[in-house]
Amino acid sequence: MPRFESDSDARRLGEALAALRREANLSQAEAGERVGMTSQGWGLYESGKRPGLFRPDVQRRLTTAIGASPEALALKLGAPPASPPDPASGMENTGRAFAGPATGTRRLQLSNDDLAPWAASGVVLEYEPGRWPRRGQGCVIETTDGELRVRLYEGADAEALIVHGLRGGEERIDRAATRQVSAVVARLDV
Repeated sequence: MPRFESDSDARRLGEALAALRREANLSQAEAGERVGMTSQGWGLYESGKRPGLFRPDVQRRLTTAIGASPEALALKLGAPPASPPDPASGMENTGRAFAGPATGTRRLQLSNDDLAPWAASGVVLEYEPGRWPRRGQGCVIETTDGELRVRLYEGADAEALIVHGLRGGEERIDRAATRQVSAVVARLDV
C-alpha cells in the first residue's frame, strides 16, 4: 500500500471513497448507518480529516458497506491495487513528526453564564474551526447569519444539531442555519 503523508493525499483518498459511495447511490447517512456511524463520521473520512482511512481494515469495512472493495478504492484513486504484504518482511512504521501546538485555534470570551457550571462569564474558550466535537464537549457554532453560539455538543441527525446550553436545556439547531461547528479545545480562566 502506498504511503500517504500529506493532507492532499488524505483528501484524494476521501474523494475516491465519496465517488464510490455516489456510484452506489447512497447518502453519507445511509453509508454510515451500514457501518454503525453517523453521516458526520462518514463525512470525516470523505473529507480526509480522519486518517484511519489509510488502514487496510478500515478501507475494507467502509468499501464493503457501499458494495465495493479496497481494490476499487485504489483504482478510483488512480493507484494500482496494493499487493498483500509479505508476512516475512514485517511492517514499517514511519511515524509522524510532532507538529507543535495547533495554530488554527481561535479564542472567544464568554459574556454570560448560560453554560454554568461548565463555563461561566469571563472564561476564554479556545476552539478549533473544522474540528468536530465529541458528545459532551463544548462547541462553537457559527450560524449563517454570523452569530456565534457556544453550547455543549450532544449529537446530530440529518436535520439538526442537538446541543445543551442556555442553563442545561436541550436545543436543536437547524443544519441549514449552520455555517460551521468547531470543537472547544481549551477553557482558560482569566
